[in-house]
Amino acid sequence: MTVGTQFTRSGATERYEVFHTDCPAREMVGHVTSRWGIWVLISLQTNDLRFFELRESIRGVSEKMLSQTLRGLVEDGLIWRRVEPTTPPQVTYGLTEFGRDVGEPLADLFGRITSRLSAELADLQP
Repeated sequence: MTVGTQFTRSGATERYEVFHTDCPAREMVGHVTSRWGIWVLISLQTNDLRFFELRESIRGVSEKMLSQTLRGLVEDGLIWRRVEPTTPPQVTYGLTEFGRDVGEPLADLFGRITSRLSAELADLQP
């Protein structure tokens, strides 16, 4: 077993060395697990959203950081972007099939954390 080899693409002989800085999988994991990437993927689990709807659903994110996060996730193929030719343009984002696969465990993780916190808060109340 080679140290650092974590994943092999199906049908390909190329191996991803996720602990190396030039690994494409490492970059994608960085986009997904970035401060705002997780929240974008969770927010898009139920509906496609326009840019400002996403910004409103993810409190605390600036327009600049949301734009950067969305750009990375679109480039990775996790979300799609559709621009309606209106004035002003309406930009809508949604999850690709790959994005749903990646986002589902994140939403599950969020659910587990909030369930645990809710139970702990209930135990603290008299």
